[in-house]
Amino acid sequence: MAAQIKFGTSGWRAIVADEFTLANVRRAVTGIAKYVAAQPLAAGQSTHRILVGRDPRFLGERFVAEAAAVLAQHGIVPEVIPDAAPTPAIAYAVRERKTSGAINFTASHNPPEYNGIKFSTPDGAPALPEATRQIEAAIAALTEEDLKPGKQLVEAVQVDVKPQYLKRLAELVDLEAIQKAGLKVVVDPFWGAGRGYAMELLTSAGVDAVAVHDYRDVLFGGHAPEPDDHLLTDCKAKMKEVGAQIGIATDGDADRFGIVDADGTFIQPNYVIALLFDYLVETRGWKNGVAKSVATTNLVNALAEKHGVPLYETPVGFKYIGELILQDKIVIGGEESAGLTIRGHVPEKDGVLAGLLVAEMVARRGKSVGQQLQELFGKVGSFYPIRENFHLTPEGKAKFTEKVKSDPTELGGMAVSQVVRTDGLKLIFTDGSWVCYRLSGTEPVVRVYTEARSGKESASLSEAARKWVLE
Repeated sequence: MAAQIKFGTSGWRAIVADEFTLANVRRAVTGIAKYVAAQPLAAGQSTHRILVGRDPRFLGERFVAEAAAVLAQHGIVPEVIPDAAPTPAIAYAVRERKTSGAINFTASHNPPEYNGIKFSTPDGAPALPEATRQIEAAIAALTEEDLKPGKQLVEAVQVDVKPQYLKRLAELVDLEAIQKAGLKVVVDPFWGAGRGYAMELLTSAGVDAVAVHDYRDVLFGGHAPEPDDHLLTDCKAKMKEVGAQIGIATDGDADRFGIVDADGTFIQPNYVIALLFDYLVETRGWKNGVAKSVATTNLVNALAEKHGVPLYETPVGFKYIGELILQDKIVIGGEESAGLTIRGHVPEKDGVLAGLLVAEMVARRGKSVGQQLQELFGKVGSFYPIRENFHLTPEGKAKFTEKVKSDPTELGGMAVSQVVRTDGLKLIFTDGSWVCYRLSGTEPVVRVYTEARSGKESASLSEAARKWVLE
């Protein structure tokens, strides 16, 4: 029986040779082709064109070739990106080249045994639920006849998305300031699609930059290509060796970021988003708005109030922040899972841009990220967010699914002042601390986000939140 192909917050992902097979790739791309063919052509376009890209995962080239063949069979010109490319570079190319969208073979930060498909619409943003529902319906309705190889109605073309994307980043980031400050930077692309991007920009601007993990490894060192604290050991060691003031890392498809401070401290993404928001208001003068997911730190809320900037709180899934970027409603939008973008850029997460902006911020302010964070706490108060995943038995997940349908009035002896259901169950307490529960749609896992105003309160709130899951 064919696997059910569902597009979640970041596309469809599955284990290679289990559900992620050539046969299922044909099904998924055929569904996308039928969806695209039914859409109106953009002004001045005579045929639909779709960019086809990938990260460096195993069999990526083969999947790209298969997708190109399916698209050509449906009269859609495949614009094939021959080398691994960052998700944000592909998003930028969609907009610049005015294509009908993009198919990107990537499983982002998932372990190496996974691959996936991200589909972007003509605006360069991740496809919204109304589009993915139509694609899923088209896939479900496919017949054997639909999946038979047919005549190639158009020829594939090759495109290089790198030069235009790097040109745009050079416009968004003050590379000269980084160079003039004499900043030393370590770049860690995690063997991923970001290889050669941040490094090329920095070195071309005369910045003293050095890379680690700057070669293709389809196994990503034997673990998930996720720029999180426990996986940044080599980056930290190289920083110490060369005396670098900042380490910037990206995940497998370079849409997520990881930041290491001068003393080797990992700066959690919540804080990076807040710091860059404050910095962009200060240096760019933008005050049109700020967006964050429901699970992201309230430090952003406090800064929005301080700067007199409208705040938008979205469900989890960067597509919702992307919509606000397209409408020019926000300075910056970010998620605690290490995704952000800024005004005038793509409506998609950009880990390359994030790292470069942090380097600029350190260079221009002349202070470490940690020092800047303490100053921010001094202005608006301190915030201590925590995220934890709890694995449940299938029975436990079913029980918890019922439990979160009710509105608790207290948790761990603390009175609940507000219940928010933007995404999952968020409980806000009278002192402003909060907890948010989100059930995974693909596995028996509940994600628990907590935030309090001191380290001690944060620890006790996290413990109370954990007990509520397990009781």
